[in-house]
Amino acid sequence: MNNTEETEQFVYGISVNENGFKFTSPIENALITAKTEIQRLEDTIKSVESIRPDCDKLDYALAASSGVLCGIIDIFIVGKPGESPAGNITDKWFLNRTTDFAKLCGWDGKGDASSAIRFLEKRFKIPYDQRGAGDAGSIIFDLNPSNHHFKSLGHNPTLLGLFFSILDQFTNQSHFVSGGELISLQNADGKFELRGSSVPAKLFCGFSNWLGHLISDVSGSSNSRGRGMGIPSPFWAWTNDIIALKSKLNIPVSQFDNTLNELALSIYKEGYDIRFQATQIIPVFINEIIVRLVYSIRRLVKYFVTTDKEYHSASVMWKACEPFSNPTVKRMLTVAHGTFCMMDLSDATVRAFITGGGTFNMTEFFLRLNIVGVGRFTISLYGEVKRAVVIRKAESKARFSRKEIIIVENYLSGLTLLSELYDDKELIDFLDDFKNSDMYVEAFQKSTRLAKLRKVPNSKVLRTKSDIDSYFKGANRQ
Repeated sequence: MNNTEETEQFVYGISVNENGFKFTSPIENALITAKTEIQRLEDTIKSVESIRPDCDKLDYALAASSGVLCGIIDIFIVGKPGESPAGNITDKWFLNRTTDFAKLCGWDGKGDASSAIRFLEKRFKIPYDQRGAGDAGSIIFDLNPSNHHFKSLGHNPTLLGLFFSILDQFTNQSHFVSGGELISLQNADGKFELRGSSVPAKLFCGFSNWLGHLISDVSGSSNSRGRGMGIPSPFWAWTNDIIALKSKLNIPVSQFDNTLNELALSIYKEGYDIRFQATQIIPVFINEIIVRLVYSIRRLVKYFVTTDKEYHSASVMWKACEPFSNPTVKRMLTVAHGTFCMMDLSDATVRAFITGGGTFNMTEFFLRLNIVGVGRFTISLYGEVKRAVVIRKAESKARFSRKEIIIVENYLSGLTLLSELYDDKELIDFLDDFKNSDMYVEAFQKSTRLAKLRKVPNSKVLRTKSDIDSYFKGANRQ
């Protein structure tokens, strides 16, 4: 059935199969499409809500309390090198791991920790281990047992430190950073020879020597007294990397670079090495655990209170209290780490002025500043900014979706009225009557009624069988 006017067109498709005939109503299809579109727009609005934090006052209070608690731990238990109860525990842990590694490499276990360190130094020998006392660099380059692990690039636990370690082992050199300059000693150790019969083998041996020697020095050298000078913190070792890279690229080293490097060296001499930076991880890790536990426990209790026992589900429960990938727990972590950093910065600043006698003591400030906490808070802030940008874009899309819903709902209402007006279910079944030859007259009557309902011009209405035959023969097609 075809009805064509200036402003509208309705086409009913007819499919024929062994079971009979079937009509496809465009109005019904439009109704389905409109409902599907409304569902899609509602899903868009819900997706915006899913990326927005849903913290209440108690969430914020608990997160801030966790930050305060961990700040107290950092101030009184972590403190600074040499005055850190937690640092003593960390030092002992690293020393035990060094002896464990020595046993793994063949140490017989006889003697104390110094014996294990001495075994590793011989096992993983390198050419850049000039300690200063009695060595070539003692006077010229100001190398001594308290700074050679920091100044020696091969002793830095960074990618550039690995590069210079392998370079020195291949060329029997020793590279240092001292006074804002990159210094290399030629033929640093006449007895050193890098093992390996091929380049890949030598590279592997060079990497093994670098890593093994770092482990041997992590708790100080075999001749160290007391705590010993470990390997530098990866965060502060990059000040050496900047000077080394600029020197290799013939870029002038600025006064700022040199001042920052001297500051890093001064706090290293006070005991701020990789062991103490590991100690600073403790309160930050505790803060992270407490916040995630608090979030999970609150949501778990809420789940059991609001869900009937017969509807309990492990998967749904985990989704309700999972503390890792949702914006609410991330907001709580931002508050917790922000509170922690505020306390840590305040303590470091006050003690820097007290130690400096009224002037700001930069070394004291950075000895007490928890770099790990600052780094973790920075990550949280970056996540908040990124999330805010995403939410702003999503909210704009959601506002547009709400307007679209109104339009589609109006369109849906119109389609519903149109469907009721045409009453398709009752009238378009006339084709079934064509199957029975005795009822073709009634079928023509239904066809005529349907054409009038579709507002087909009288001149184009097919009222009799001969009209239909003429139409299909092409006599009346316009």
